[in-house]
Order: sequence, then structure tokens, then C-alpha cells
Amino acid sequence: MKMIMAVIQPHRLDAVRDALEAINVHGLTASEVKGFGQQRGHKEIYRGAEYQINYVPKVKLEIVVADDILDDAVDAIQQAARQGRVGDGKIFVWDVETTIRIRTGESGEGAV
Repeated sequence: MKMIMAVIQPHRLDAVRDALEAINVHGLTASEVKGFGQQRGHKEIYRGAEYQINYVPKVKLEIVVADDILDDAVDAIQQAARQGRVGDGKIFVWDVETTIRIRTGESGEGAV
């Protein structure tokens, strides 16, 4: 199994969720986060004063998938989140040793 962590623009969340459901990925965790990368924040004007916003709001997704659908899931996230601009986000992937469903005690891929 693999853990996918994706940091995306908040307004792309529904599109990414729909793209994942289309390939039968039915579980994800979404968290509102703040950060910066190449975008390095941005400036906003409020009541005539300019402010530097150093941390940009993002959504962090955490998804565990079986090895055989990893490429499809990554492609779905990438296509749904991409706008072609700086700040579109990042995708990270790493191995998951085990998963346990708390309610039943079931473990492995069946628990996902």
C-alpha cells in the first residue's frame, strides 16, 4: 500500500475528490493548512494598506491506496488540481507498512 499526500489549492478540492471517486478511491482525509513554496506568499491590499501574506492557504490530502492503483490515483490528483500556475501544489508518495480498521480489527488492504 502507498500513502499519497497532496497539497493543493483549496478551490480544487471538490474536483480532486470527484476525480478520485471516478477511479474508485473512496476515502481521503483533507486538512486546511498554510504554507509556502515557490509562490513565497503574496501581497494584498486592505483599506489602502499593502500587506505581505507569507503563508498561503492550502488543503492537504492524505490518501492510502493499493499499489496497483497508485499511478491512476496520482494522475487523477495531478489532472484535477493542475491549473498551470505557480502554487498548484505538490504530491508526495511513500510506503505504508500496515493499516488496521479500528472497528473490526481487519488489517492490510482490506482495511483501506
